[in-house]
Amino acid sequence: MSLRRYRQKRNFSASPEPQGSSRGPGSAKNLLTFVVQKHRATQLHYDFRLEWNDVLLSWAVPKGPSTDPSVKRLAMQVEDHPKEYAAFEGVIPEGEYGGGTVMVWDRGTWRPESADIEAAFRKGDLKFTLNGKKLRGSWVLVRTRGYGSRSGRSWLLIKHRDRFASTEDITSKLPRSVLSKRLLAEIARDEGGNTAKAETGDPQPSTRSRPAVKRK
Repeated sequence: MSLRRYRQKRNFSASPEPQGSSRGPGSAKNLLTFVVQKHRATQLHYDFRLEWNDVLLSWAVPKGPSTDPSVKRLAMQVEDHPKEYAAFEGVIPEGEYGGGTVMVWDRGTWRPESADIEAAFRKGDLKFTLNGKKLRGSWVLVRTRGYGSRSGRSWLLIKHRDRFASTEDITSKLPRSVLSKRLLAEIARDEGGNTAKAETGDPQPSTRSRPAVKRK
């Protein structure tokens, strides 16, 4: 596992993203970090990251995680990220790789449910337990065959049935950062980003509160 691809894609003189040390900050014994970052780049998506072997294994989840076990969410594996990235919240300048607003939507610790995580990862059937502010309980990442350039990178993120499962849309119900309590638009406004673009990634006000129009 290497940060070479991560560093090749980024201009750290322009982007505030962490470059990452050769060895990231250590975690307490038996505690592995996970983070989910909401990212309004070209398209809105969520970045799901699991700490392993001094990096964050990373997947882009276009529709975000779902706590409904009947919902299978596409998760495209991307380059490993440095462990310092788990604390990154801010604005990547437009024109840079991933340009847009990034929020730390959830974070906490995770525990593999397999005795041999390397074997589970190679098999493409990675079961784990999350202990986050929003996401909790048992989950699985399952690799699919994908197609074309996606072959081998395409996974499904699925919630297992347990007491933390729910049919509620957790991304709409809990849209704010677990670090700063801000919405995407507020992060962009505070840190010099494109507020209008970021706002399209936030839940929109319900039209049900508008007064009814009387017909003549």
